[in-house]
Amino acid sequence: MNRIHLTPFEYFEPTTQKEVSDLLLKYGSTAQIMAGGIDLIPRIRQGSVKADQIINIQNVEGLKYYRFDEVNGLEFGAMATLHELEMTYEMKNVYPELQKAIHQITSTQTRYMGTAVGNIALATPATDVGPAMMAYDAELIIFGPEGERRESVADFYVDYRKSSLRPGEFITGVHIPAPEPGTGARFINRNRTHGDIAKISVTCLLTLEGDTIKKARIGLGSVAPIALRAKEAEAVLEGQKVSEELFIKASEVMQENLHPISDIRSTAEYRFDVTRVLVERALLSAYEKAAGGEE
Repeated sequence: MNRIHLTPFEYFEPTTQKEVSDLLLKYGSTAQIMAGGIDLIPRIRQGSVKADQIINIQNVEGLKYYRFDEVNGLEFGAMATLHELEMTYEMKNVYPELQKAIHQITSTQTRYMGTAVGNIALATPATDVGPAMMAYDAELIIFGPEGERRESVADFYVDYRKSSLRPGEFITGVHIPAPEPGTGARFINRNRTHGDIAKISVTCLLTLEGDTIKKARIGLGSVAPIALRAKEAEAVLEGQKVSEELFIKASEVMQENLHPISDIRSTAEYRFDVTRVLVERALLSAYEKAAGGEE
């Protein structure tokens, strides 16, 4: 393992997952992991992130992989870039709404250098990728002092820019189950201009069994202090027969449990009203795709 001392930070290039974990355990919150560096480097320059140690994981064995099969679904490593994922057959045809969420990142540099895991690890609420992964029931593969564990993306976000990672842990990959037959999904976001960070991001997924909703997922981003699943609204849908009235009720329950934020991109009032409309539209579209066999 190479170790270079630079001012004002130390720079490490570990080659094993254990070395990464040991460094994180040793230095704690003063250490920052760098994969693509798309977000980290600008934030260090701006002074919004303190990094006494930078741990570059590009040379860590076992982090750059991509595999898919119809039984186990998709799995990819922490160093898989957004562009690599976006261009795969499976992303376009099996997880098309996640592919659309990735494509919303219009910066070519970001997609070619940035990673999906890096996007998630930021734990920022302003994400399209996180809610889309939630809708597809994605789980994170995490390595730490006690070995490997898995956690759903929906449980990863605990507070603004705070995740459920424990001391010495980092994300090594992502697993996304293969969608069941009769599944449809829809991604919708709203932003001020093309390429801007979304004011609202919604991804809905429905799995049908006849005319009954077997599974419902609603992922929300850019509306609350964290990216989240609207589990109360999902519970309204599951086990019920499809109807427009049901989708209206679910979107209203989502709205009742929503605690939107105001920031430079939008107001809480706008998010409160428009998120309900987008969820209702996304549910209807997901149903039409599931019923029509488009996904």
